[in-house]
Amino acid sequence: MKNGLVVAAILFFAASFNNIASAQVKIGYFDDQSVIVLFPGIQEKLDTVLKSYAQDSLQDEYNYTLKDYQIKDSIYKRDSADLSKRPKALQMATDDLNRLKYKLINWQQYQQQSMEQKQESLLLPYRQKIAAALAEVIIEQKYDFVLKQESLSPYTNPSITGNYNLTIPVAMKLKLPLPKGVEEAFRAAKGVAPTAKAPAKKG
Repeated sequence: MKNGLVVAAILFFAASFNNIASAQVKIGYFDDQSVIVLFPGIQEKLDTVLKSYAQDSLQDEYNYTLKDYQIKDSIYKRDSADLSKRPKALQMATDDLNRLKYKLINWQQYQQQSMEQKQESLLLPYRQKIAAALAEVIIEQKYDFVLKQESLSPYTNPSITGNYNLTIPVAMKLKLPLPKGVEEAFRAAKGVAPTAKAPAKKG
């Protein structure tokens, strides 16, 4: 009886595998960062906004935090004798001072995290446009799954993966400027006629 169940299970999984293989699952891959950099002027916008954010907002926050720490540290030292008689008040004052001290000591890390969050908020509208375009490409080209490009094995055959890279189709869907020759090479690989060039004006 037990052997019969094992054989049945093996036959079931074998049949399932054959069904998946015969279905010809279409899997593509995609790199949104390669599309983001194609938006005209995006790098200049990021540089300008982030520089202003670091020099103004974050610098003001650092100055305020430092001043707050210095004031509370002076009060803590001045009132330490009185605070020692009130354990709850002493604990609250100590925790507050340690919180500010920790923030100042780890300011570089805090600043880096704040800059990354600010950058992501700036990139969100672009990512939303890219996600919408990717969804359209997936439907139009009938892909079953799409992986992140970094998840691909370094041993993957480039000749196999080339036709399944959705980065260029998404960029074309968004009408983003591609490096010279990239779109023509992509169309040729797909067997699509190249885009017609405008006739040269006669002098």
